[in-house]
Amino acid sequence: MGTVTLGVSIVVPEPWGAMLQQRRAGFGDAAAYGIPTHVTLLPPTEVAAGELPRVEEHLARIAALGVPFPMRLCGTDTFRPLTPVVFVKVVEGAASCSWLQRMVRDAAGPLARELEFPYHPHVTVAHGISEEAMDQAYDSLADFEAGWAVGGFALYEQGADAVWRLQREFRFGGERLTRPAAGVPSQAKPETAASAG
Repeated sequence: MGTVTLGVSIVVPEPWGAMLQQRRAGFGDAAAYGIPTHVTLLPPTEVAAGELPRVEEHLARIAALGVPFPMRLCGTDTFRPLTPVVFVKVVEGAASCSWLQRMVRDAAGPLARELEFPYHPHVTVAHGISEEAMDQAYDSLADFEAGWAVGGFALYEQGADAVWRLQREFRFGGERLTRPAAGVPSQAKPETAASAG
């Protein structure tokens, strides 16, 4: 039956999501339009395609336990020199993100996995580009701010074209939204996506 590559994230809503995606592309990050602007709860994870129903049940159970929480982004930081990433900081909501990601990766569930680095919620705005462009991203978004109430999270699948596409949204309190129309990526422009790092 094969495998699929899944990710779970909190999507940054409009108008900030599209704005940060456009800025990321403007810095020269070729992956920008293949990755909706987000805070990761589960990094790219390969699972058996037959496990998808179990994955969705697992995420629905987590969402049923969740309650909306405030999220605030402010300013920039970087993981350099450890990894070539510049990001917008999560200054409110980090504890809730940490709880969610632990639940998603629970050892008893279908998405159990270890992380390469300790979990640090953030919104990537530049990845794997020139140092000069990374510096530009760091400086030009230093005054960025956004805030909203997080009402749930989403399951994404990475296609063969490296574009991440929305599969399901899970709202806190147990409401599961319907699957989007087939072949319609969320906040993605496949024609410009080169990778999904």
